[in-house]
Formats: sequence, C-alpha cells, structure tokens
Amino acid sequence: MTRIQRRTLWISIVGVLAVLAYAVLAALQILVLNPLAAAPGLTMEEIRFAMAEAGENLGQGAVFSVLGIGVALAVAVAVVSVVRRADPVVPAMTFLALLMLGAVGYFVASFGAGMALADTFGISGADYSPWARPLYVVSALAAVAIVVGGAMAVMRSRYPAQP
Repeated sequence: MTRIQRRTLWISIVGVLAVLAYAVLAALQILVLNPLAAAPGLTMEEIRFAMAEAGENLGQGAVFSVLGIGVALAVAVAVVSVVRRADPVVPAMTFLALLMLGAVGYFVASFGAGMALADTFGISGADYSPWARPLYVVSALAAVAIVVGGAMAVMRSRYPAQP
C-alpha cells in the first residue's frame, strides 16, 4: 500500500467515525437531551407517557432513518475511495461536505420530534437543550474548511511548488 493509499484509508476511517459521532449526538439530542430540557422535572418515561396520552411520539424510526442516510453515505464514500484508490483530497472534502450537511439532516430529523413535544407540552418546537449547538458548530467549521481547502487547491494549481 502506497503512502497516498494509506492516507486515503485513514481519512476514510476518521471521516466515517466523525459522521457516525455526529449522527449519534444528533439522535441523542433529539430523542433524549432535548425532551428532558423541554419538559424539566420529568423523566423520559413520564415524557413518553404524556406524549402517548396526547397521541404523539418522538418518531424514533424517522430520526434513525434520516440520520442513517448520512452514515450510509459516509460508508459508501469510504469504500469507493479506498477501492478506487482516490486521492486523499476527494474523501476529505466529501466527508467535510457530509458534516456540513449534517445540520440540514439534524433539522429534518428533529422537526417531527420537536413538533410532537410542542403539541404535547404547549411549548415551541425549538431546541431547549444546548447540545444542538455543537452540531451546528461542526457543520459551520466543515463549511469553512471546504472553502479554505478549495482556495488552497486553486492556489496550488496556479502557483505550483518549484523543484
């Protein structure tokens, strides 16, 4: 295995783990942390009971389905990048794009649960737990990294290193 292939492999491993960690925190935020913050003083069991009484639920299946799309895409990118011996920049930029788009996935996955909490407890459907902020920060930093990486690639192509 060449040095570039090893780099691609390691970037793929780290990328999949980063996307998986993002999805796990997002699911935890949607299904546990936010409901506990939205209904202070109640346990998860009490929250789920109150929601069931109101004909609502957190929609675990939808949450896992939406967040699972990002994880599945990350695994596909890793496999294709390693098998096709891609330049390390390709999976790196793709994983950054997946992390950037994680904010959209989080919003879509959390919408139903937020509305169910709002309908059950007479609150807004917004995030009550501060644990959504790290997700948004990671997505914003990934967007910045994509812009910086793109600018660096343009600079390298215009001003190649002198031998």
